[in-house]
Amino acid sequence: MSILVDAGTRLLVQGITGREGEFHSRAMLEYGTPIVAGVTPGKGGQAAVDGRVPVFDTVEQAVRDTGANASCIFVPAPFAPDAILEAAESGIGLIFCITEGIPALDMVPVYHVLKSRSVRLIGPNCPGATSPGSAKVGIIPGSIHRPGSVGLVSRSGTLTYEVVQAMTDAGIGQSTCVGIGGDPIIGTSFIEVLDLFNQDPDTDAIVLIGEIGGEEEEHAAAFVAREIRKPMAAFIAGRTAPPGRRMGHAGAIISGSAGTAEAKRQALELAGVRVADSPSHIPQLLRDAGAG
Repeated sequence: MSILVDAGTRLLVQGITGREGEFHSRAMLEYGTPIVAGVTPGKGGQAAVDGRVPVFDTVEQAVRDTGANASCIFVPAPFAPDAILEAAESGIGLIFCITEGIPALDMVPVYHVLKSRSVRLIGPNCPGATSPGSAKVGIIPGSIHRPGSVGLVSRSGTLTYEVVQAMTDAGIGQSTCVGIGGDPIIGTSFIEVLDLFNQDPDTDAIVLIGEIGGEEEEHAAAFVAREIRKPMAAFIAGRTAPPGRRMGHAGAIISGSAGTAEAKRQALELAGVRVADSPSHIPQLLRDAGAG
């Protein structure tokens, strides 16, 4: 079993005829993800990705004709908020927004609209999600995965790849790997994904990859202490980052004592989570916890 994406996912790709959209759609198709439609206004009636995917002018028409139930967005930042809202208004219940560089102020009204409609957004500025052997949505390389029972949730795309590869090399498979994105305003939090993994009977252990900035990891630690009884390991990036300086993601900025790697590490350890000193240390911590 997995969370969010599986063999029943019927994916629609917004921006499929662009360079990034077509490149990653081809990779998703090769992995086995059912992409049933693409959307690019003005290109309806064409076919993308070597003629394998029909293209529609609107999400509404694509959903009506193909039964798409999830969307992956590769639309430039100025147009991505409208693309998210179009997907939600057309009945898509699960949206992945890969686009980076969307201003936080543009995402605030989108966030509230989605919450009012009970639509789940992963991202923006995220790598997507993969349920190994079943489906992948987004830009995570399919080759690094191994089917298994460890769920992973991360704010960082590149650290997701590094930790998944380390787990696979160690013979530890994954149930689903989810990148939630590192922007200040994102659609789905650590807590929401942790809760999904907690309820998934085929996820036996969980890995959390966090970074400096904000308080999401501290909130996640409090949730773990209250609710999670499955073994967990974690890694927090940015231990050497100077206070007050933005590092990488738009959300990765330290203010005073809040948001530091050490504060996050302490909160997770108090919640019973084993915290790694490096991404490559994660497999050993999972073994120590009896997982994998």
